[in-house]
Amino acid sequence: MTITGVFFIPSNPNAPSALPILTERLRSVFAEEPIPIGRWALEHKLMRDTPSCLPASAHAPNPVPKPKYMQFLSLTHYPNHGFIYASEATDLPQASVAAGGSHRQTPLLGTISAAAGPPQAQAQSPTAAAGGAAPSSNASQSGMIMRTVPLSSYGPLFQHFMRACEPFWNHRHTVTVPAGVVYDIGDFRLRIGDVRQTFPQARARGTVVEVEWKGPSPLTSSSSSSPANFNEDGSSDSGIDVTTEPLDDSEIDAEYALVAQLIRDFWSQLGIEGAREAILVPDVGKEIKEQHRRRRAGENLKRKKPRTHDDDEEGWGWWDIEEDKNPDAGVDLARQYMEIYRFNR
Repeated sequence: MTITGVFFIPSNPNAPSALPILTERLRSVFAEEPIPIGRWALEHKLMRDTPSCLPASAHAPNPVPKPKYMQFLSLTHYPNHGFIYASEATDLPQASVAAGGSHRQTPLLGTISAAAGPPQAQAQSPTAAAGGAAPSSNASQSGMIMRTVPLSSYGPLFQHFMRACEPFWNHRHTVTVPAGVVYDIGDFRLRIGDVRQTFPQARARGTVVEVEWKGPSPLTSSSSSSPANFNEDGSSDSGIDVTTEPLDDSEIDAEYALVAQLIRDFWSQLGIEGAREAILVPDVGKEIKEQHRRRRAGENLKRKKPRTHDDDEEGWGWWDIEEDKNPDAGVDLARQYMEIYRFNR
């Protein structure tokens, strides 16, 4: 399994970029000369629902509704799909759901579900797809729903919310890493780059560092004999090693904790102060645990729904998502980036 950590160094008037310091530390701290092996980029967009114009007293005796967020992320090292992270719907009728009745989907969840493709291609449970209306063993800890959509649908879906749903959603910001650099140092792969805000106003936000563990599993010795598969640009193409025996949830949590400590130890050697960390964020490992559960239950991970004429009319990207060998690849990393990029909330 691919385990990563993300560190963000905010900019300040005296040092708008920590990139020169990071590059110098990499060369002075580690015996192996860090050689750039490639480039990478990302784009992140944050949207928030329109706040109510009513005073807090108007909601009594119910609590004031919490703000809802929707985040869009694209990464060049996951070129097959984009990531969408949206707040779960918490204001759906509970009685009708508990009684087995149906309810109309919110514009947010209905549109994302249509774009994400058929149910078997989505990692979330049916309860999460229904907006988290009823508790389950797979309930989200973060109160957010993660979806991946084909990259060809990623841009049109954002434009849909900008145009058709403008009264309900506000575009808060767009940040990019336009020209990041990739380094290999021992068992780690680093992606570093300057974060620049392009909307609503151009400004430097800081420097981001993605640390990916490429070494053998510190928990299961069998994984060391089964090297991970990598894309042409060197990034892992899978979040799960299907050649090993399925693990239970406690074993997966233990492996995440061990690798997280390895990543923290690596980062501490650089001596960079004031960085924000995102490693063991809420729901990290959720999809991997679900895949291991299905393997233990003897289910086939490569099930595909036969394409019909109705599929062509039902939503964007249904056929494309069947071509995506692993639609869950990178979801943990996306959660980490989205935890970091919460400016202007």
